[in-house]
Amino acid sequence: MTEPVSLRFNIARYCLAGNVRRHPDKVAMILVGADREFRMTFGEVDLAVRKLAAGLQSLGLPTGSRIMIRMANDADYALTYFATMAAGYVALPSSAQLTAGEAAYLLENSGAAAVAASAELARDLRLPEGVVLIDPARLAELKAFDPLPDYADTAADDPAYLVYTSGTTGKPKGVLHAHRAAWGRRPMHQGWLGLQESDVMLHAGAFNWTYTLGVGLVDPWAVGATTVLYNGPRDVQVWPKLLEKHRATMFAAVPTLYRQILKYCDLSAYDLSAFRHGVTAGEALSPALLAEWQERTGKPLYEALGMSEISTYISTGPGMTIKPGSPGKPQPGRRVAILPPDSDSTTPLPTGEIGLLAVHRSDPSLMLGYWKRPEEEALVYRGEWFCGGDLASLDADGYLWHHGRNDDVMNAMGYRVSPVEVEMALAEHPAIAEVAVTELRVRSDVSVIAAFLVLREGQTVDKDELSKFAEARLAAYKCPREWRIVTSLPRTANGKVQRKKLTELTA
Repeated sequence: MTEPVSLRFNIARYCLAGNVRRHPDKVAMILVGADREFRMTFGEVDLAVRKLAAGLQSLGLPTGSRIMIRMANDADYALTYFATMAAGYVALPSSAQLTAGEAAYLLENSGAAAVAASAELARDLRLPEGVVLIDPARLAELKAFDPLPDYADTAADDPAYLVYTSGTTGKPKGVLHAHRAAWGRRPMHQGWLGLQESDVMLHAGAFNWTYTLGVGLVDPWAVGATTVLYNGPRDVQVWPKLLEKHRATMFAAVPTLYRQILKYCDLSAYDLSAFRHGVTAGEALSPALLAEWQERTGKPLYEALGMSEISTYISTGPGMTIKPGSPGKPQPGRRVAILPPDSDSTTPLPTGEIGLLAVHRSDPSLMLGYWKRPEEEALVYRGEWFCGGDLASLDADGYLWHHGRNDDVMNAMGYRVSPVEVEMALAEHPAIAEVAVTELRVRSDVSVIAAFLVLREGQTVDKDELSKFAEARLAAYKCPREWRIVTSLPRTANGKVQRKKLTELTA
């Protein structure tokens, strides 16, 4: 980072205080529902956050207490998230889609002192003894307090929020972030988003997702931009309508949604003249989807690679050449290396060699640590480097090529094979809409590469043809030996493919 973060730093103050001084009447947030729109200016958001923060402090919770948010995707979610940090507490955003058992685990594991819950989500809560329930009636009372005169005087390294990863196996693990994490996001403002004060950001995610809280709220507000969020019924047709109506300059979503928009929406019917570019993260962007989006819209689509522990740090952005299949370069100011995967060496590998993608632990956006899992923390640090488990290589131009997760890598005839590499090759087939690849055990001592395919509507495909298609693009040992046509791929709530569940699918 070229500019160090201040020793005293609070995320809520960083996102709101400056905007109140510069333009209190500027619209900060537009929340679009099925039949109404809700708007708040920066002055209104700042006041509401400081009032709710005062109410939260009235509960008498110890400094640094965790407050779990189990609410519907509405404005109160965003206000509670920022108010929790403004009051000096630790926000724990959670998904409304969690079952009662999953929510109970988060409450117990985090040791949350309070939980803010919507009426329907409060009914199934199993509250540990002593945990304060902030239901809608209690929340209304807390929002009516006289506002705090200022945000909590937190240190940059003080805990600010705790997120739980949507792992495919075992229990979710908490990732604890400091207030400095918001400052650490600054490289992505130009290195990925091209974000300016005049922008209108339309984000397709729900509030509980760190992609939305970061790119949909923290980043726009950090520069004084307006954010537009949607909480109405699921309808792919709504996105071009919102782009047109609100003159959105950029759109943030996962590749799957971009694919659905191209399939179901007539983009030529909308005025998208204000729209500059789309940004995408959460899953790999296939070259075929990138090409189709650019051909249909004439607008760039910028990809980023990140993780819960550090958010996005590899990306393409305005002014960069896009290399299809690569998520881009390390953002300016990031210290990134490729380390040997099978040793403890901290010596970076040469250009072109595949190893563990590592980020220097001095990066302010890097997590404070895993919540109550010091043994796992020890495994991800190698000297001064954090290794999150991604396999990657850097080419001669500094572009990163992702080769899957270290624990996803398949073994084929003694060769290490990245599922991502195979998936990217197969995704070029015109009949394939979605593809995921994993290792499939066909006998007790034999495993093969299997491809699970979702076909485009009205398309059929012959498995011999698929094999020939793969053989023309991949080394023989990388080609799938099993092909399964399925109706959908198993995904997490955030849209990521769950490779470990692929073998449970039936053709």
